[in-house]
Amino acid sequence: MLEGNVTNFDEIINEGNVLVDFYATWCGPCKMLAPELETIQDKVKIVKIDIDKNPDLCKRYGVMSVPTLIYFTSKDNYKTHTGYMPKENILNWLNID
Repeated sequence: MLEGNVTNFDEIINEGNVLVDFYATWCGPCKMLAPELETIQDKVKIVKIDIDKNPDLCKRYGVMSVPTLIYFTSKDNYKTHTGYMPKENILNWLNID
């Protein structure tokens, strides 16, 4: 799980099949989501982006609330979900067994 390094963000998402977690340290639902994501990090590459430290990325992808998950299958092909999800729902949303 990568955290906070946005200097190579475009490079990372170009690889495809990357789940980006836009979170905040003060966010309760984000804290609930973190352990769920840890349980699936062997199935999908996960990048955590702190919204308070990366406002430009938030603006670029229209992140208005947290947690927001964005799943990139390529740089220009992605889907978003806002709010907490348990592991099973995340895997369903990602179409991963």
